[in-house]
Amino acid sequence: MTRLVKYSLILIGVVIFTTAGVSCSSNGSALLPMYQTLTPISAAVRETITARASSGNSDGMLSTAIAKATSQADIIYSTQTAVAVLNNPSRLATATAIAPVVAELPRYGIDPADGYVAWQHPPVTINLQGNQQTGYANNYQSITAGDFVLAADITWHTFNSSSGCGFTFRSDGNTNQPSQYIVNMTRVASGHMAFIGMANGKLVNYQSFFPIDKDKSFNWANDSTNRIAVVARGNLVDLYTNGEWVGQVDLTKPPSESIAYPPAPVLPPGASAAVTQDYNDQLSQLNAGIDQLNGQLVQAKQNYTSSTVVLTNGFLGFVGFSQSGNTVCTFDNAWLFVLLK
Repeated sequence: MTRLVKYSLILIGVVIFTTAGVSCSSNGSALLPMYQTLTPISAAVRETITARASSGNSDGMLSTAIAKATSQADIIYSTQTAVAVLNNPSRLATATAIAPVVAELPRYGIDPADGYVAWQHPPVTINLQGNQQTGYANNYQSITAGDFVLAADITWHTFNSSSGCGFTFRSDGNTNQPSQYIVNMTRVASGHMAFIGMANGKLVNYQSFFPIDKDKSFNWANDSTNRIAVVARGNLVDLYTNGEWVGQVDLTKPPSESIAYPPAPVLPPGASAAVTQDYNDQLSQLNAGIDQLNGQLVQAKQNYTSSTVVLTNGFLGFVGFSQSGNTVCTFDNAWLFVLLK
């Protein structure tokens, strides 16, 4: 099959939910440290977990939950494909709607013919207030993925520079002892990106990146917007900010040996009074932020073993967490592209 024909079929077969209503799904409650508290995505999964707890068959029930969600995604995909094939106007609308996704994929080394658009998300905001708060959002909670590209414009406003926003993926949906991956952005120093692996509720992997090293356009200031993308393929996870490759995580490798001392935040020329105050606040919080990063790394190294499970599939969503004060994470122009090869 030629690349052109494959490309045409992808445009016909994509899943898109352009008529979905805009809704915000965020919540917050007093929780333990961030790496112990990030919750799963789906309320339906929570019900399944509750049911399995009484039955005692945890592995079987959890496997059933993920299999059911995956099956639902396959049915939606097949149905949308059939409708698009029969309906030329629908096919045209679909091709038009996904055009921005198709145009962006090559920035991450992805051929649009290698998968399909699983969803395009309306803007959603997670608003948290207080200490150790966590919230999540996703309008398409039943969609699971193993290999994928997930991207969003993230706009943040955080009182504490250690508070942040990001993605969770390949989650097993366990509310009490989740196994999942998280890519988390905070404003520590000039901006920090952490890859976090959790197994049975424990932090077992931690990789640290400072986007400004590769992405000179990265903006740490409050109310700024950065485009964050994650490409997961097998055991490799590539991380991007504003279209620039920041680093790669090999899921089979142990946590980083250490965290390089981060660059100090830089005050932009002509900064406003608000940005200047934010800059001064960042400087005062810098040492505390570094201590937190090192603490997370220590936890991961203590819990890591060579038998740590590599997660291959699961639920996805947006995550926000607040160390103190008010944290607002807004996700816009977000989409999920599922890779088939």
